Amino acid sequence: MQVGVFVPINNNGWLISRTAPQYKPSFDLNKEIAIRAEKHGLDFLLSMIKLRGFGGETQFWEYGLESFTLMAGLAAVTDKIKIYATCPTLIIPPAFAARMCNTIDSISHGRFGLNLITGWQPPEYTQMGLWPGDEHFRNRYQVLDEYAHILRELWETGSSDFKGTYYQMDDCRVWPRPSADMKIICAGSSDDGLAFSAKWADYAFCLGKGVNTPTAFAFNNDRLAKALEKTGRDVQIFVLIMIIADETDEAAMAKWKLYNEGVDLAAIGWLAEQGAKDTVNTDTNVRQLAAPEGAVNINMGTLVGSYESVARMLDEMAEVPNTGGVLLTFDDFVDGVENFGTRIQPLMKSRGARS
Repeated sequence: MQVGVFVPINNNGWLISRTAPQYKPSFDLNKEIAIRAEKHGLDFLLSMIKLRGFGGETQFWEYGLESFTLMAGLAAVTDKIKIYATCPTLIIPPAFAARMCNTIDSISHGRFGLNLITGWQPPEYTQMGLWPGDEHFRNRYQVLDEYAHILRELWETGSSDFKGTYYQMDDCRVWPRPSADMKIICAGSSDDGLAFSAKWADYAFCLGKGVNTPTAFAFNNDRLAKALEKTGRDVQIFVLIMIIADETDEAAMAKWKLYNEGVDLAAIGWLAEQGAKDTVNTDTNVRQLAAPEGAVNINMGTLVGSYESVARMLDEMAEVPNTGGVLLTFDDFVDGVENFGTRIQPLMKSRGARS
């Protein structure tokens, strides 16, 4: 099973809490995380892109770096670990995205891949006058289908003359082509999102669910398997999960309780308000993210326990068919990556030789 780190490109990581670690994003912080992850044999780093935060007392995600730039920097200071940036497709044309990817492919010597997002939070784009209107909720994966078609064409041939509904290429040329196969990731969980992943992606990300329910995500694997019956491709599920670990189960649970006691209700209210704006797609990750009952860490699946308990639960996740890996977040990323590499990974059967 592959293991990646969802690097903290925005402030406070993925804990919307006054009592969680408070920090601003920086290249130096992410560089330290990247170097430690590579040292411990982790497989990949991925950064999201967020263009507006949720406010509240913690100003959650109001401070953020840019994904392509950050990952280019991390590519230059690492040697082996795979690097993924996230592309906000509403504001970056596909040909320009392809050229940026090819540049980071050159920096990383073939270690780069791309996460494609459609955009779901209107204020990220209305603040710049770039929101296409609420019809985007209905047609976003038709747009992304054309986007991915152009990317693949440019990466494979260096040119595109694609004529679609949303994009028109006119003898578009992007050279040099990447030195390695450019992997695509998508985190869409609606039926349209999974159909897109089955057609274009190499990995489909999903959210874990609940606290210490490691295999609760398995229904996503089943849904993707049905979509893959139509395309005949091999696409694996990667699961987004938070780890809160300590020497004992009790100590880890005490930290989790503390974070929940400090939940930033105003920021969570903003998240819920934005998540409700899409009235077309009700089976999406956004609805899970915004559910109020567990929004202190955006409702991602959470493993809370001793290093031994977390290792056991991760091994349970690896046993779910077609689970290719996990994408990890932590309450404290530097200590979290270090403890994963030295205390958790050595106990994991699913990490084999790396352990």
